[in-house]
Amino acid sequence: MLDLGYVRANLALVEDKLRARGADPAVMLGDFNAIDRERREAITQAETLKAERNKLSDEIAKLRRAGQDASALTEQTKSLKASGDALETAAAAADERLRQLMQTLPNLPQDSVPVGKSEQDNRVEKTWDGGEKPTGYTPAEPAFSALPHWEIGERLGILDFERAAKISGSRFVVHFGQGARLERALANFMLDLHTREHGYTEVLPPYMVNSKSLFGTGQLPKFAEDLFHCDDKGSYESGNFQDGDHWMIPTAEVPVTNLFRDETLDESQLSTSFCAYTPCFRSEAGSYGKDVRGMIRQHQFQKVELVKFVHPDRSNEEHEQLTRDAEAVLERLGLPYRRMLLCTGDMGFSSAKTYDLEVWLPGQKLYREISSCSNFEAFQARRANIRFKPAGSAQGKAKKPEFLHTLNGSGLAVGRTYLAVLENFQQADGTVRIPDALVPYMNGETVITPQNHTGSGKAR
Repeated sequence: MLDLGYVRANLALVEDKLRARGADPAVMLGDFNAIDRERREAITQAETLKAERNKLSDEIAKLRRAGQDASALTEQTKSLKASGDALETAAAAADERLRQLMQTLPNLPQDSVPVGKSEQDNRVEKTWDGGEKPTGYTPAEPAFSALPHWEIGERLGILDFERAAKISGSRFVVHFGQGARLERALANFMLDLHTREHGYTEVLPPYMVNSKSLFGTGQLPKFAEDLFHCDDKGSYESGNFQDGDHWMIPTAEVPVTNLFRDETLDESQLSTSFCAYTPCFRSEAGSYGKDVRGMIRQHQFQKVELVKFVHPDRSNEEHEQLTRDAEAVLERLGLPYRRMLLCTGDMGFSSAKTYDLEVWLPGQKLYREISSCSNFEAFQARRANIRFKPAGSAQGKAKKPEFLHTLNGSGLAVGRTYLAVLENFQQADGTVRIPDALVPYMNGETVITPQNHTGSGKAR
């Protein structure tokens, strides 16, 4: 959430930033000035009346001590109190309208973010060709016709979309044998890399969260349709949070970021870096007919998430490092990728700057997003009320707590890394070579060969 004082003092700049995002400031901000003016005037008038009441109260006390009649002044104070109460009610109503308006405003893009309308305006920041190429294949000059991952997985008997649909419906998959082990190997490899070399602390959070947590990271109220809500006794309506409501997490970003909700950290605790491996659940609302083949848009998938709580002065530096940590996974696996700087029109609601890492998929002859690494600045921290206590003092007084900055990124999406391995390391004989970095996690196996335990997937 944006700071109300900042919006008030920089309204023209905020309007320009909203336009850059493709939003209409007149619609997004509505009657901001009028509501804000009404609120401030009501507060000022209420305070003036309160001061008058206090002055009259002193005079009433003097009259009573002198044994004189104070009834007229008493009636006057009652009238002032009634008027003051009405003004306070009006101020509270205006404050609530402003609060709801502020909740709908997206974060403002940093000046370094290119202005654009869609993914077509994103900017390529770097490319990496994958280093040593898989045996018998290079993206530039394939030695054979590369297959998409769904064909590779079904031929090898390690992926079964048909049985998954029977169990759960569309956009699910069942992994078998070496395929199931590959999923686990990737997750363990990523967690080991981030905890042993990159300095992250592993955390295993709950897979269900309450509405306050989703509000804190920016999914609610705007993106409720993208989530899976549990059918329990709780509910979320118009910002009214009730105990007992549960949602399946769309990403570990939500529970991990909310670890410090309503807390104040010491400056010495910054930066704090966590990584978490969890399933993710997404309704994929509005994506019907898009990427229906394979494992691109699933209702359930696994991901290793990176989350940082950082000092505002270091958030851009930490954002670059978090992105490099995610890139290191791709480079250790030998997967070609590119880094994209998202334009203003393609950024997420809560982000001030986002890099997307896109992995090359030769079977589909295109790049696919495999990680989004974002700097949210104080946007999430303000919604979740996460502050830090600055070290030192100013003029002998302790400095006031400030909102810290939050960052997060996939390190990586395990399912998409899985399919990238299948497509980039497929061999002419139909097998898939296991990247060297994963061999220790695959019990020393170096090749995924056809499995014979799944059958056709059809009912017999």
